[in-house]
Amino acid sequence: MTTTSPPRATSGAWRDGGPVGRRRFVDLGAVELERGGVLPAVRVAYETWGELNAAGDNAVLVEHALTGDSHVEGPSGPGHPTPGWWDGLIGPGRPLDTDRFFVVAANVLGGCQGSTGPSTPAGDGAPWGSRFPFVTVRDQVQTEALLADLLGIDRWRAILGGSMGGMRVLEWAVTHPDRVATAIVLASTAYATAEQIGWCQAQLLAIRADPHFHGGDYYEHGAGPETGLGIARRIAHVTYRSELELHERFGRDPQQAEDPLGGHGRYAVESYLDHHAGKLAGRFDANSYVVLTEAMNSHDVGRGRGGVAEALSRITAELAVVAVDSDRLYPPRLSHEIADAVPAAAVHTVHSDYGHDGFLIEIEQVGRIVANVLSGPA
Repeated sequence: MTTTSPPRATSGAWRDGGPVGRRRFVDLGAVELERGGVLPAVRVAYETWGELNAAGDNAVLVEHALTGDSHVEGPSGPGHPTPGWWDGLIGPGRPLDTDRFFVVAANVLGGCQGSTGPSTPAGDGAPWGSRFPFVTVRDQVQTEALLADLLGIDRWRAILGGSMGGMRVLEWAVTHPDRVATAIVLASTAYATAEQIGWCQAQLLAIRADPHFHGGDYYEHGAGPETGLGIARRIAHVTYRSELELHERFGRDPQQAEDPLGGHGRYAVESYLDHHAGKLAGRFDANSYVVLTEAMNSHDVGRGRGGVAEALSRITAELAVVAVDSDRLYPPRLSHEIADAVPAAAVHTVHSDYGHDGFLIEIEQVGRIVANVLSGPA
């Protein structure tokens, strides 16, 4: 038995007028998109830690994954419904040492936590909704490059990120090789695979089939596609974890006093997935989930560049590729494909029972890798 809660607000997106928390905002003006057209009046929400030095060469860009945002480090509170998604990585004496580095994290173009996306107002004052254009990972990197320009950062000391964030790290290193000294790609890929696209299709269909989706124009309808978004999250979350972890953590246990036999209760793993579905609906926007998922599906560093190997040969940054050994969504072979195309690349492995989410959960292992990579000169 799957439990559902009464409809909440149409979206978990941050809205103008809400508490800003640690966010800062910058207006980039109009941005031309890879697939044609112009997105006018683009705004980016970002957070920073530490100080940019006089030479402007100590900046580090942290790239978030699909449902992340700019709040990498820090507690929950007004404007931030959850604590930092990589808490423990940024701060004095930590792997991203704010006594050394100026750390920047931006909410991605198409996101829902302050940057321009489907839930933000278009020129007519109404949310973009279904009118929001198709954006690619390259478009997202272009907006980050414009943000860097406005912050006075000509070259990043490092860019790092996992999953969808790792896609942007690679695009940065390929598109702007002169602007990236070090690139750290965690649990990611140089292109979206057939299986990844297949998993994403099921998630997209779940959202679009929700009767409250209204073709993407649900913001004024009183209830949003929470059920569809929740199903998408359940599908995704299983791919984020390993079979072994789910087996050892839940097995076939029922959820507390519930009896799943005969369809009158839930297994513990079902309750776990219900919980994560509800959490996401409270802090995310279904349209952003669609837009960002389609951007991930389009990811291919080799598109229009003579193929993946030819594109990766453009990288001049020190490249560190990090695989999670139990990752079944972005398996280690994809990390090794990246490294094989860049002979000087270093390959690291995070050992984890958690699967793809190991890059977020195994903070000590990830921190050691990041600290070691950044221990030398740029």
